[in-house]
Amino acid sequence: MAHTFKNIKVWQKAHEMVLEIYKVSREFPSLEKYGLTAQLRRSAASVATNIVEGYKRRSDKDFAHFLNIADSSLEETKYHLLLAYDLTYLSKKDYESISILADEVGRMLSGLQKKLIAYSL
Repeated sequence: MAHTFKNIKVWQKAHEMVLEIYKVSREFPSLEKYGLTAQLRRSAASVATNIVEGYKRRSDKDFAHFLNIADSSLEETKYHLLLAYDLTYLSKKDYESISILADEVGRMLSGLQKKLIAYSL
C-alpha cells in the first residue's frame, strides 16, 4: 500500500485530469463562471478527492466504496465535458485529450476497486 495518497497511480492520473480541466475551463465564457465551469471543476476535483478520502479509511471495503463514488463523479465529469464540447467551449483536440485521460482514470478506478473487493472477501 502507498504511504501517501500522492503515490496512488489512479490519484496521480485523476489529478492530472483536474489540472487539465482547470486549464481549459479558463477559456469558458464568463457567464458560465457559476454554471458549467464550476460544475465541471467540482465534479473533476471530486474524483481525486474521493480517492484521497477513501485511502484514509480503515478498510479495503470502505476504500472501494469511495472509489465507487469517485467513479460516479467521473461520469458526471464526462457529461460536463461533452456539454462543454457541444456548446463549443472546448476544442475537439481538448475534448478528445481530456476524454482519453478520463477513460484511463475510469479503467484504473475499476481495476483498483476489483482488487480491493477481492482482498476483502
